[in-house]
Amino acid sequence: MRRQLLTDGYINDPEAGITALTGGVSSDIYRVNDGERVFVIKRALEKLRVKDDWYADISRNRFELAYLQCVAKFIPDAVPEVLFSNAEHGYFAMEFLGEDFSNWKELLLAGVCESCHASTAGKILATIHRQTWGDKKIQADFESKENFHQLRIEPYLLTTAERHPELSTCIRAEAKRLSQTQICLVHGDYSPKNLMLSSGRLVILDCEVAWYGDPVFDIAFLLNHLLLKSLHLDKNQASCIELAQTAWKAYRDELGETPIGSVVEPFLHILLPMLMLARVDGKSPAEYLDDEQKKQAVRNFTYQVLRDTPKDVTELFDKWREFLEHR
Repeated sequence: MRRQLLTDGYINDPEAGITALTGGVSSDIYRVNDGERVFVIKRALEKLRVKDDWYADISRNRFELAYLQCVAKFIPDAVPEVLFSNAEHGYFAMEFLGEDFSNWKELLLAGVCESCHASTAGKILATIHRQTWGDKKIQADFESKENFHQLRIEPYLLTTAERHPELSTCIRAEAKRLSQTQICLVHGDYSPKNLMLSSGRLVILDCEVAWYGDPVFDIAFLLNHLLLKSLHLDKNQASCIELAQTAWKAYRDELGETPIGSVVEPFLHILLPMLMLARVDGKSPAEYLDDEQKKQAVRNFTYQVLRDTPKDVTELFDKWREFLEHR
């Protein structure tokens, strides 16, 4: 990477510090120290670092860049500043978020459950959806359906459908609906691991799955992680469910009642349990759910609510809470 940056003219020091950063499965990420300059380089991988064979088009790097640039136009503090990019070699540079920032996933796993974090996450997500809703120019810029299929529809929903034949019909139907829905700009990986927090600022990372699609996917993806952490964190079970409720309320209030009632809520309580199951039996299992009993609990709950569907996401939360209390 150092040689590439020198050749492209983005660093001056041949001995510039290049440190690989860990945590991602889909990209090479480096911290660069070039004299007094410190920044991050991100370059997409063709084969993702997971147990299953999982390949994706590296053109997603430019869609991630486009997402950051788009969101920066109306909520600049919510994304890292883009410093430069190189489309020919498939990478871009962005600001380095220093020691003042904490990863929300790591905070949750450490038992830090702050409602303000969930509220901010829900509000910012709704703002992005609202600001890009029905925008034909943005839709044209994010014709990345194939990336979304490779990174979300196939590894999460279709793989899970194959591994659970009894649920295959309903999961495949939802996968088809998601693939055919184009309403607003969707992050595609809006989860605590990709949200960095500091005093007064929440920053979104890892938006390479971005496409112009269904807002239901983003909010379901976020709530899914909060509900699964309520299973993992026994001592903070109630707090994590409350965080999901808080994030949902903030999202709903910011987005507005009309799209919530007609577009989001009718499908949210259907997609959400499918994503819960996908984080157990899809190609990208949640690494913290390594207890087989807890994995089976997710399977049991998913079968229960997909056979007897709750009327809305609030009832789904209630069913999850009751399920955890009696399992």
